[in-house]
Amino acid sequence: MADAHATRETTVTASDGVRLHVTEVGPPGAALTLVFVHGFCMTADAWHFQRRDLADLGRTVCYDQRAHGRSDPSDAEHCTIAQLADDLHRVLDDRVPTGPVVLIGHSMGGMTVLGLAETHPELFGDRIIAVALLSTSAGELTRLAFGLPAAVTAAARRVLPGVAVGMRHAPSLLERIRWRGSGVSRALTRRVGFGSTQVPEPVVDALEEMIASTPIPVVGAFLPTLLDHDRLAAAAALRDVPTLLLVGDADVMTPWSTAARWPRPYPRPNSGSRRVPATPSSWNAPTRSAPASASWWPALGPPGGPSRTARS
Repeated sequence: MADAHATRETTVTASDGVRLHVTEVGPPGAALTLVFVHGFCMTADAWHFQRRDLADLGRTVCYDQRAHGRSDPSDAEHCTIAQLADDLHRVLDDRVPTGPVVLIGHSMGGMTVLGLAETHPELFGDRIIAVALLSTSAGELTRLAFGLPAAVTAAARRVLPGVAVGMRHAPSLLERIRWRGSGVSRALTRRVGFGSTQVPEPVVDALEEMIASTPIPVVGAFLPTLLDHDRLAAAAALRDVPTLLLVGDADVMTPWSTAARWPRPYPRPNSGSRRVPATPSSWNAPTRSAPASASWWPALGPPGGPSRTARS
């Protein structure tokens, strides 16, 4: 008899034929399923600590987004948030056809969840009973400063469209100056990925490996959809679903000012928002609270309010 708690690897075929690599742990008939959606230039391996520490809550389902990790490459025209949302819908239909689901999305994965809310708002409530959005945004990413001076950021925004084209059509040059594994590369990963020096070296190594393994053309293919992302209206589908917004307290990619841009009304009073240190363990306690309580986190004030930091 097969071990219900053994890791199972499967494949889900997207609407355009791209095969998505899926990893599952836990009994298929579990009372609750947690579906994890990873971020840009990452893989399902990014959820290692969450899969380990939250496995007692139910079945966990993680998958590599298209063109990432062990999933198939994708045509550039399908590297969009809309297509990623359709991919997520396929994964739910195929791997979690029944039963309550908690969706956990990080960065581009959070945008994917909002894309699903835009196209399938009917799923949020009876089917998707809770949502965690980690270091993500509903839109207006073009305002990001990345922790840089305003003049530098403004110049970077002007050249990004051309850089995206170059990444797709002349990747070899960019690969040569990528500094993979160098001290510069590690410093950038630590600064941009965590915003802090207080992060264990193996965690930095794991993130750097995921980023370095993402082909330059893939980075270029997804940049336009990330910059154009605007699903503030779609967030209304989460109004009646316990929703957690979780942001690293030193996050330079999606700082609190960006992550907290939500339409009125704010998610319902028993939803909430927190800023936490950018370490894997700091995500687990808030996420664990989702299925265990109807009141996830108490409301902590309106978007853009005072600093909110939880220490673990």
